[in-house]
Amino acid sequence: MAGFNQRENVTMALQTLMANKFRSFLTVLGIIIGVLTVIVIASILTGMRQNIISIVQEYGTDNIFAFHLGMGPRMGRRPRAELMRKPLTVEDAEAIAQQCVSVADVAWQGIARRSPVRIQYQSNILRNFDFNGVPANYAAVANIALADGRFFAETEDLHGMKLVVLGSNATEALFTNTDPIGKQIQINGRPFTVVGTMAKSKGGFMGENERDNAVLIPYRAFKKLLPWEEWHFLLIQSNSGQLNTALDEVESLLRRRRGIKPSEESNFDLSTADRLIAQFDSITATIGLIAIAISAIGLLVGGIGVMNIMLVSVTERTREIGIRKAVGATRGDIVFQFLIEAMTLTGIGGILGVILAVGVSYLIIALVPDLPASIPIWAIVTGLVVSVTVGLVFGVWPARKAAGLDPIEALRYE
Repeated sequence: MAGFNQRENVTMALQTLMANKFRSFLTVLGIIIGVLTVIVIASILTGMRQNIISIVQEYGTDNIFAFHLGMGPRMGRRPRAELMRKPLTVEDAEAIAQQCVSVADVAWQGIARRSPVRIQYQSNILRNFDFNGVPANYAAVANIALADGRFFAETEDLHGMKLVVLGSNATEALFTNTDPIGKQIQINGRPFTVVGTMAKSKGGFMGENERDNAVLIPYRAFKKLLPWEEWHFLLIQSNSGQLNTALDEVESLLRRRRGIKPSEESNFDLSTADRLIAQFDSITATIGLIAIAISAIGLLVGGIGVMNIMLVSVTERTREIGIRKAVGATRGDIVFQFLIEAMTLTGIGGILGVILAVGVSYLIIALVPDLPASIPIWAIVTGLVVSVTVGLVFGVWPARKAAGLDPIEALRYE
């Protein structure tokens, strides 16, 4: 019998809401906006995180990344003291390889920071690229997968031979429907022979992965071409299962080589796949808190709207409440009826918010393919649960007011 009464209350709640569709929609508009905001932002951040993970895993989970500046996602400008740091050197890389017993191999990238670089093949000019000089072991340390051709050998690097390996985007931009292997491209007016092309990367941040835009030449050829460039990014491959030990050894060695006192902070940055992901998570946590704050405002407005509309509903249906009490409805029945109406109202708002959020997420994917979006199930479930909870919380006062009406006075109400 109790189950029947509950089903009857749910049916009556739905009928009441359907009788005032427009008023009900305006009431839950804040709920819709709150749920929509949280799910859309969560979907974008989740998609970006998945791409960040795919990028760092592509370089190898046993690798340590060393640079004189801070790495990973960041908010705001770098401090001046950080920008004044001395760059890492090839000698640092060689010392790490020789003295750190937990390190299997070390490679590096020479970075073209201050130099204009022009790359073209016939009339095709490469517009978007990452130009680096790397040693022959770079392919193994950085886990580079080749689509065609080969990587340059150590003897070719030692002799500074003019060879180049291209990322997938660079290959497509320079060689449309043409086999690039063996062709010569011009780098600052000098001929470099293409010996290999890299496979398409699995992921990218904002649709970009530096590997796809890579133009890699032997490090000694790089130094001949741009002898004044001093910035180096080190890739340090640890022995299997010894990542943390290698991290400690590398940090200790670099601190000694750079003359850092025990009381001073390191003037370089060491990172790993886990650290980069953790840094990204710390930034997204801040963005998530902002999203929650915006959502909370929408949910609060929606909750107040629900409470007001339910109080109006109590006044409008005073006689109905009196009749129900006269035929045997208990205070619990009345409370349950109005709570169900409030929770149904906000629940429908939550469902509409989820539907709109899914639509907006897919619209973002369609209009901006470079902006990753992946809708997490937890965000959908949380949005629905929170929306129903708002109805429960803000429906208590109207429900108690309705249940407290005197049946005789309610029957006299006109």
